[in-house]
Amino acid sequence: MLALVSVAGRSGRALSLLLIAIICALGYACANYQRTGPAAIAGTWTNTFGTVWSVRSDGTFDVDLNRDNRRDAWGTYAVDGDTVTIHGTGGVAPANCKGDGVYRFTRSGETLRFTRVHDNCKLRVKNILLVWHRK
Repeated sequence: MLALVSVAGRSGRALSLLLIAIICALGYACANYQRTGPAAIAGTWTNTFGTVWSVRSDGTFDVDLNRDNRRDAWGTYAVDGDTVTIHGTGGVAPANCKGDGVYRFTRSGETLRFTRVHDNCKLRVKNILLVWHRK
């Protein structure tokens, strides 16, 4: 009987240590997961239209509208908390796309969503308001 208690005690301690390690790892991951700022949107994203948006942490981006591995539009962006301002600097630019687009964003895992604050560019709005998934 004493041997069973001793084994159970060791197993219980090992299980406790394992749970503590898991909790610490999860806490670290949650603390370091960027939900705002440039790191939250940096990466390569795609939406249901097949648009590929490559967002770099240096504040620049490229857009491939038709999945031919060529950039169709490019520009710069700035993030302030959960708000991003997008400024196109080249490529496809319909007449009403001269100004900046301002959006709020949320990131959940590998999914990125936007809500429009202000943007007159219909092509950009049509694409950005779709759900984006990390490619």
